[in-house]
Amino acid sequence: MARVVFLHPDLGIGGAERLVVDAAVALKSKGCGVQIWTAHYDPTHCFSETLDPDLPVVSVCIPVLRLSRHRKKVLFYCHFPDQLLTQRKSTLKKLYRAPIDWLEERTTGMADMVLVNSHFTAGIFRDTFHSLSGVQTDVLYPSLNTHTFDQQSAEGRGLEGLFPEEASVLFLSLNRYERKKNLGLALQALAVLLCRLPAEQRAGVHLVVAGGYDERVTENVEHYTELKEMAAQLHLENCVTFLRSPSDSQKVALLRGSTAVLYTPSREHFGIVPVEAMYCCCPVIAVNSGGPLESIADGDTGFLCEPNAEAFSKAMERLMTEPHLHRDMGQAGKRRVQDKFSLQAFSDQLYGYIVRLSQ
Repeated sequence: MARVVFLHPDLGIGGAERLVVDAAVALKSKGCGVQIWTAHYDPTHCFSETLDPDLPVVSVCIPVLRLSRHRKKVLFYCHFPDQLLTQRKSTLKKLYRAPIDWLEERTTGMADMVLVNSHFTAGIFRDTFHSLSGVQTDVLYPSLNTHTFDQQSAEGRGLEGLFPEEASVLFLSLNRYERKKNLGLALQALAVLLCRLPAEQRAGVHLVVAGGYDERVTENVEHYTELKEMAAQLHLENCVTFLRSPSDSQKVALLRGSTAVLYTPSREHFGIVPVEAMYCCCPVIAVNSGGPLESIADGDTGFLCEPNAEAFSKAMERLMTEPHLHRDMGQAGKRRVQDKFSLQAFSDQLYGYIVRLSQ
């Protein structure tokens, strides 16, 4: 039996964290012994599957594993190069990050195997780590643990009192409260849409902005306030609900009850939200760059748009005024997830890599 240890810095609520949990569940189902090691874990701010396992709170890195007395094989799953997640607007910041960036590239190259979450990330990996041009990077798409979604759907709870009862058309933005997620685009698109609609249709349109929120993260706190202020400036207070760290049941209920998900980040590494939405038969309106180019079939399971309010609002209006389009895209989306992003396919492929490493 293979013994697998996952190392992740902060096991909170986000796409990367969802991937780690699903991968752990997948390998456990294959009979592997699995542990997750993390530098921070909060039982009140985590995915439900992590409430039972033993999660040692530690911080380790690839060189430690490679140089230990009993050398461990290392599989590195690149969600996105860390150095691209930090801005360098000042000379001091550039100098501070230079040795960290060098260390990231050197230690990444020490892994026995490197996987990436999309072809987009594979290209970014090559463009970022120039000295690793000879390293093979296999694409392993994140999967969806559909059992969790099916279970939450069967329970059918989660939306009571979240938004006005007269809301008949629901749009959903589902992302962490971070500026790079461009959540303001969803608010701007709603404002443009409402200006174009006849008065009798406006009252039933509502947007829920939901996502991971951690009070320890200053940006989460600040950006939540910024978005509420933007909604007020756009006169959207009565047609927008802000929801912080929704429960699993709330998230699934929102996905199943929405006309569309508005997925606003540009150059997103992969993005699990579109996959979640498609499995719930909810069309996705997303920016036409990054991971959504691989997860969404444009015109079939949703719309890929330029990152501006006008383009998003046109797609939103189509889904409002053409009910058959919502139905057909929803059904096509679920089939696409079952074909390309099933947990079974992910489990088989990941387990194959683990077996190859252990030989």
